[in-house]
Formats: sequence, C-alpha cells, structure tokens
Amino acid sequence: MTGYLEVICGSMFSGKSEELIRRMRRHIIARRRAVIVKPSIDTRYDRDRVFSHDGNSLAARSIDPAVPEAIDELAWAEGSQVVGIDEAQFFAEGIVEVVEKLVRRGLRVLVAGLDMDFAGRPFGPMPTLMALADDVTKLKAICARCGEPATFNQRLINGQPARRGDPIVLVGGKETYEARCRRCHEVAP
Repeated sequence: MTGYLEVICGSMFSGKSEELIRRMRRHIIARRRAVIVKPSIDTRYDRDRVFSHDGNSLAARSIDPAVPEAIDELAWAEGSQVVGIDEAQFFAEGIVEVVEKLVRRGLRVLVAGLDMDFAGRPFGPMPTLMALADDVTKLKAICARCGEPATFNQRLINGQPARRGDPIVLVGGKETYEARCRRCHEVAP
C-alpha cells in the first residue's frame, strides 16, 4: 500500500466523523489492519469510541492531544496499514510531523476535524494537514437559522454568540454549538 493522506473537514454537524467511520469501515472490510484514534479530551459519547452525531460508531483509542507521537507508537505496535484520526484540531502541532511520518512509511492516514474555530479562524493543525493532503473533502452542514449550506461553527453561551476572546477549545455538541452559514454566523466583540 502506498502512503496517502486524506483530510475530511468542515463545520460541526457536517458529517465529518460519519464520513471517517464510513471510510474506515471500508478498510476494515478489505481486511486492512486499522486503528482509529481520538483526543482524550473528547468524552462526549464514549472515551473508547468515535461517534457520529447520528449514533454510528467504531472502536477508537484515546490519545493525549499534547502527545501526538503516541499515535505513531500505537500504529507501529499494531502493525497498522490504515490510521484514522478524529477531532484532529485538538491535537498539538506535532501531529503534522507524526502524520507525515506515517504516510512516508506507506500508511493510509485519514484525518477528520474542524477547519475553523467558533470565531471563523483556522483551527489548530488542520490548515497545515489540509495543505499536505493528497485529498481534501470539505463537508457542509445546514445553517440552523436559514437552512442554507453552513461552513461555520456558532458557539452560543446562554443563547448569545461567544466572544472573540473566549477560550478556543470548548468540547460540546448541540447544547453549545450550531452550524451557521457565513451570513448568519456571529461573534461578539
């Protein structure tokens, strides 16, 4: 197998994890040795599974996002041919070097994550991973306000838009975030 990097990005509720699960299942059906990892801070559904918002899931390993090198160690130990990484935006910048190493070693790497934070800024290592990818799929959600295609993450605090200076990382779901189009996306000063 030739090394290859696929990145699946987009806003919240656009189907990134669902697409990662779908693609990883195809590799598993093809009897390729596969491992899926996720950052340990993502405990929304289950520590040891990657879940889509629709409830589909696959077994995963939780990795400390500050130590992305553990992904390479796990892939090596398991003799993996395919590595899936969910919520990649939460990993430290060192994940870029880890992913490049895996691809050079001939592994197929599938990365899913938010390309922008709640304020519409590039998020963590995702822009670099997108630039290095052999294939990028940008998914869109449906704007919670107007029904148009949505590419932004609207963070709400007590029903009001979050402030630009608020902490970037706040793990949450429908109780904290909405998908919004460019026109409906708001960030408080």
